Amino acid sequence: MTAPRAPIELRELPWPVLEPGSAMLRTSYSEVCGTDVHLHHGKLAGVPYPIIPGHVSVGVLAAIRGEMRDVHGEPFREGDAVTFLDVHETCGHCYECLVTKQTTRCARRKVYGITYGLADGPLGGWADHIWMKPGVRLIRFPKSVDPAVFIAGGCGLVTSVHVIERGDVRLGSSVAVLGAGPVGLAAAALARLSGAHPVIVIGAPPPRLEVAATMGATHTIDLDVPHADRAAQVRALTNGRGVDIVIEAAGDPRAVPQALDLVRDGGRVVIAGQYADGGDVTINPHSQVNRKHVEIRGCWGCDFSHVYRAVSVMAEQGKSVPWASVVTERFPLERAGDALAAVERRDVVKAVIAP
Repeated sequence: MTAPRAPIELRELPWPVLEPGSAMLRTSYSEVCGTDVHLHHGKLAGVPYPIIPGHVSVGVLAAIRGEMRDVHGEPFREGDAVTFLDVHETCGHCYECLVTKQTTRCARRKVYGITYGLADGPLGGWADHIWMKPGVRLIRFPKSVDPAVFIAGGCGLVTSVHVIERGDVRLGSSVAVLGAGPVGLAAAALARLSGAHPVIVIGAPPPRLEVAATMGATHTIDLDVPHADRAAQVRALTNGRGVDIVIEAAGDPRAVPQALDLVRDGGRVVIAGQYADGGDVTINPHSQVNRKHVEIRGCWGCDFSHVYRAVSVMAEQGKSVPWASVVTERFPLERAGDALAAVERRDVVKAVIAP
């Protein structure tokens, strides 16, 4: 991706010099997600174009130099199927890393496929190999997890593990999810696995709502229904109160005031879809927040624990969820531009690149 709005180009890059503790990952699949659309539209700050996009990927370790071990102390070996935390170079000694313990806000963090430039090396997933720099956190897939199925959850899955954590979703919680894209679908699945009921997904188009129903949504509401009627349906499903937790995963700023209308008094709203600046919206602080005693939480990115737990969910609790159905088209590397356009037009639920 050479610049905002520019066509995607295919280039050859030199193989990097592998230092001890580094590896090359032969890419099996890399996700094309809404973040990549934002990148192509130039909506994210600090992006060092040209870049190799693709921040969530899976693959096979093709070459390892020195020793690399997982969190259990087991060494990685060439041939292992793995994924990795796309966030790298968090410093470990700043205020955010040590005091607030939110490494997603470390000022020095770098992200594969987003804030590493082409000059830094092959550090994005839309490529046949990805350089695993020293210190990158790898996670080996257990035999019970198909990497192709994991990438179907992908960024939406690991983000939603953080979302469910921020929302404190628990047994018996009532949940509404705004947005039926990959994040919304994964959030609905994890909410249901956490014991929430009802799990109401509000979104469009109808084919995505059909997928939502298979992923864990107990009820779906189309965006063609006026907001006031959608709110009335949510209240009807919750004894007139509204839901305990609303998860905004729509990406449209207009969803935020709508979320405040759907949450019950004393409930919680988690804003996860506003990764890029989509503009301002109007809320009424008195009637929508203060009088309702509502708690609002943002959710930005993920850390290693969320990726690790996402793999664990796939291995055990998540076996009943048809994750693979979320991927509606796979593209070869040569058609990366077509994949990006399909995601932008919402022709697909999820697209992946298979080099």
